[in-house]
Amino acid sequence: MSDTVGEAALHRLSDQLATRFTGVFTRETIDRYVVESHTALARTARVTTHLPVLTERFATERLTALAQARGALPTDTCEVLFVCVHNAGRSQMAAALMVHHGGGRVHVRSAGSQPSATIDDTVLTAMAEVGIDLGAEFPKPLTDDVVRAADVVVTMGCGDACPVHPGKRYHDWPVRDPAGLSLGEVRAIRDDVDGRVRALLADLHPAGAAR
Repeated sequence: MSDTVGEAALHRLSDQLATRFTGVFTRETIDRYVVESHTALARTARVTTHLPVLTERFATERLTALAQARGALPTDTCEVLFVCVHNAGRSQMAAALMVHHGGGRVHVRSAGSQPSATIDDTVLTAMAEVGIDLGAEFPKPLTDDVVRAADVVVTMGCGDACPVHPGKRYHDWPVRDPAGLSLGEVRAIRDDVDGRVRALLADLHPAGAAR
């Protein structure tokens, strides 16, 4: 195992996840996902202080998605995946707004085809203005397991990077990339994304409007 976090720490994480996913995955699968998740996040990490926690969250999310895709964790909640290039702006905003408006009616994930190290500061500010704190979120690499687990995949500017699987609903939103833009411009992007999220949610759940 990689020593960026520490071999012992990664083994402890594998132990925890092996207990959590008892009867779902073998230990070999758990170990592989932990190492892959850690390695993927370490590529873009500027500071490794929070890498153990982020590795745990990312590996858990991927294993949960894999279990759902295999039918080992059945769910009747619609799974929505938002994908952009860096997972530092558009897809993070969309995911947070979907969670905010969804009221538990959907489960949401986000990812990037070329994830950045951190979420854009201006995006954090613009979202905080509408009462949504993205401080605990982080850019995540796009993996096939989260695509397979999704019912709806929304892409924003990532081209053909997202794999296409039969039986899923795909949307491509022509939303401007907020990277390097002013706060005023990012606010406009946030409001554009908000409108699209509300429309999608209303389409997925016609009986219940977004809050």
